[in-house]
Amino acid sequence: MKLEGKTAVITGGARGIGKEIAKVLAKEGADCVLCDVNTEELKTAAAEIESLGVQCLPLALNVCDLKQCEDAANKIIDKFKKIDILINNAGITRDGLLLRMKEEDWDSVIAVNLKGTFNCTKAAVKAMLKQRSGRIVNVASIIGVMGNAGQANYAASKAGVIGLTKSTAKEVASRNINVNAIAPGFIETKMTDVLSDEVKEAMLKQIPLKRFGKPEDVGNLVLFLVSDDASYITGQVIKIDGGMVM
Repeated sequence: MKLEGKTAVITGGARGIGKEIAKVLAKEGADCVLCDVNTEELKTAAAEIESLGVQCLPLALNVCDLKQCEDAANKIIDKFKKIDILINNAGITRDGLLLRMKEEDWDSVIAVNLKGTFNCTKAAVKAMLKQRSGRIVNVASIIGVMGNAGQANYAASKAGVIGLTKSTAKEVASRNINVNAIAPGFIETKMTDVLSDEVKEAMLKQIPLKRFGKPEDVGNLVLFLVSDDASYITGQVIKIDGGMVM
């Protein structure tokens, strides 16, 4: 097991990509902390993770609130004595054309996707600096690389996550902390299930591998980045999109 004895914190961990990442890490022996605003789904997901033979702590957390993030980090340290891995996965969309976009839709996406990543990183990295070790993976998006009509807020937030990743990586590398970002393309989740067949078909035409990604594809990439196999990789943005953006 590549992660036996490690403690991994996953935000947005109650469902979708976040839960799948937790499952992949748990199967490799990592105790998991799932953070999410959806308390009911959080309990169900935590039970599912524990069934894999590891400990799992569910924490209700609004990543937009720095105090909540710091309190969560303290609870995790109290229980597990350390934070080895942080996966900043929590994110939302509020799509709309720029001229019609409401200010609150801009603010909420930036608050969750970008400020939330900053808050959780700031809260967790204190422990990692003391440990002189750690792995952080920020979930960005290919939209943060290429932009997309109707997603100015989402693209800006994910581009910001990429910049934050590189700056953080440079700040903490001397303490043996690796910080990387992944940029998923079209991944099959509940969020994408609601799209029309026409939209899905149009997306598929842009993907050289001619299939959509699955949450476990993302989980496997995260596993690589938080394992010792990736000990010489930091400050990178790795696209996982079937070749959609090259």
